[in-house]
Amino acid sequence: MRDPYSVLGVAKSASEGDIKKAFRKLAKKYHPDQNKDDPTAQKNFAEANQAYEIVGDKEKRAKFDRGEIDAEGKQRFHAGGFEGFTGQEDFGTAGQTRGFRAGGGGAAGAGSFDDILNDIFGSFGGGGRARGSAGGGFAGAGTAGAGARARTAPKSKGSNAEIIARVSLEDIVNSGKTQVTLPSGKTVNVTLPKGVVEGEKIRLKGQGHPGANGGAAGDALVEIRFKPHKLFEVKGSDLILNLPLTLYEAVLGAKVRTPTLSGAVNLTIPANASSGKTMRLKGKGLPTKTGGHGDLLVRLEIVMPPHGDDELDTLMKAWKEITPYRARGPEFD
Repeated sequence: MRDPYSVLGVAKSASEGDIKKAFRKLAKKYHPDQNKDDPTAQKNFAEANQAYEIVGDKEKRAKFDRGEIDAEGKQRFHAGGFEGFTGQEDFGTAGQTRGFRAGGGGAAGAGSFDDILNDIFGSFGGGGRARGSAGGGFAGAGTAGAGARARTAPKSKGSNAEIIARVSLEDIVNSGKTQVTLPSGKTVNVTLPKGVVEGEKIRLKGQGHPGANGGAAGDALVEIRFKPHKLFEVKGSDLILNLPLTLYEAVLGAKVRTPTLSGAVNLTIPANASSGKTMRLKGKGLPTKTGGHGDLLVRLEIVMPPHGDDELDTLMKAWKEITPYRARGPEFD
């Protein structure tokens, strides 16, 4: 164990306030909850705890300055035996008490030490008490002055959150993302998997309900639901569109502006097109899991004029007499 004054970075003449300030700064810097993947930080934290145990206590500091105890709080051996020995206190390199206390020693600074750690750990969600961590860095330190270890309730993982995301067909084709609101109230963009289908669930790890006593949060399970569309019907990765036509467009043929999810196109309608005929626009459907797109199936629907027309009636009567034809097969006879 290094000299406690050197560990805290203060002079031997430092005041109690300066020592407390130096310890607080190191405890915050090397707190294991802030440095979970850094074993060096945990070691430094334990070392700072041990140093403050010595020089943060008036009686221990005086004994250390007189050479009666070493940097670990152990009685120094003199020729005449252990001076004033009534017990032993051994914190080890990790800051945990492994032996028992010297009679009456360490009580003077107990409340101050405990208050500092409670204040620091509370800022990290420690509930006002030091929590155990790798190396036991503050299981002993947080209650060393009180002579008892801090006890914490067991950690438990939070429950999963079930979220329904209503996704527009446009978002599936164009952005490939949708927005969801998490249990925390935060709104995030979620990337949709290729070829997403209705009812598919996306797992967002650690975005569910928070755990208890510092436990890990649960997951968010986002179920995809398609928003109803005013034009398109979904059939697997294909889309179906009913395209209304005038009578003359069906008879004479025409180019008709046809909407798709990625922008309108001009669809060529052949002459003498029948109502119910299906035309295919390749690649204008929804994304597939293989990376391509389905098709847009356009069903033609002939729409008669909204009002009666004498000329059309006359034309149809003549047509019936001159060019009759069958619209239904023999199965309708």
